[in-house]
Amino acid sequence: MYQNFDEIINTLSGLKAEKMYGGDFFLTWEKSDDEIAAVFAVADALRSLRERNISPAIFNSGLGISIFRDNSTRTRFSFASACDLLGLTVRDLDEGKSQIAHGETVRETANMVSFMAEVIGIRDDMYIGKGNKYMHEVSNAVDEGYRQGILEQRPTLVNLQCDIDHPTQCMADMDHIIHEFGGVENLKGKKLAMTWAYSPSYGKPLSVPQGVIGLMTRFGMDVVLAHPEGYDVMDSTLKVASDNAKASGGSFRQVNSMEEAFEGADIVYPKSWAPYSAMEKRTVLYGDGDMDGIAALEKELLKRNAEHTDWCCTEELMKKTNEGKALYLHCLPADINSVSCEKGEVEASVFDRYREPLYKQASYKPYIIAAMIFLSKVKDPAKALKELEKRGLPVRCLG
Repeated sequence: MYQNFDEIINTLSGLKAEKMYGGDFFLTWEKSDDEIAAVFAVADALRSLRERNISPAIFNSGLGISIFRDNSTRTRFSFASACDLLGLTVRDLDEGKSQIAHGETVRETANMVSFMAEVIGIRDDMYIGKGNKYMHEVSNAVDEGYRQGILEQRPTLVNLQCDIDHPTQCMADMDHIIHEFGGVENLKGKKLAMTWAYSPSYGKPLSVPQGVIGLMTRFGMDVVLAHPEGYDVMDSTLKVASDNAKASGGSFRQVNSMEEAFEGADIVYPKSWAPYSAMEKRTVLYGDGDMDGIAALEKELLKRNAEHTDWCCTEELMKKTNEGKALYLHCLPADINSVSCEKGEVEASVFDRYREPLYKQASYKPYIIAAMIFLSKVKDPAKALKELEKRGLPVRCLG
């Protein structure tokens, strides 16, 4: 765990993260261990500066463009906060009010919104095979616009959640874990249970559980993915998790028992998601405009979910964890029993007991996003951070 700003800078100086300069951030497993560590280091350094009322702004002007194709609270405001922290103004592209509905191409839209944009953040998580692909299309379009001299700068693209991964969420989760356990060196052998949990809604994305197993397996932990039969995730992410576990000296396995996953766990992450096969079918139905088919699929999946209402994070299950004190995680909003729904992912007493650490978990996301942008825009991040500290411009008036 980083003790002070200078220690963070020393750690950052020893990491090989130069390839992040000028690049995008799509999936965590496309980044090296040093690059992942650099994001954590820069995030902590930016937080340190702001907590000491020192501005981390590296821009005097410019835009951060947000494109949300799904609803969002935490990630939307985290992206806005990250851009503001670095000196950018945020503009949201409302596709319903744009010319996209009139047939404007991705290439044209991407360039038209990017004339003064330094970063584009995109959430597109609803349809399997579509979200990550769309992000790459936008990235390729602005890259072409920059090379042809249409754009004066090449905007960085940050994945704010796609159909495959939710890197900003999972990186924030991991930074929270690192701080709660006192450093990466203390995570070896810790058991993390990423488990499915019941929800009265049917179409929750797979990107959080996939992102969790794709990232947390890099730290030597014993990661367990638990879900009822049929609630599988993508085979490709299972392979990523397995390969990561072998490389890090940890382990990865799947079980069909929430109780087994919770047994002796140090960290639990009960979260609902839709079966991969159902999400594939859903994508095809939407592509065909088959709304009757969509309604039938929703009815079928809600019925299937209802067979597993016992998959809930209860007080009894929490007692099965390591000394009954596992760190409870959730990306929020959670489906809370007798609060947001009759039956859901977690009992109200469990959620209330972990409310403060859950909010702390969420607080890491703006700094993670800002770090991803920072590393893409600054050639020598350690030097730049030291210069920001020396400059010492205040973030806010304390008068």
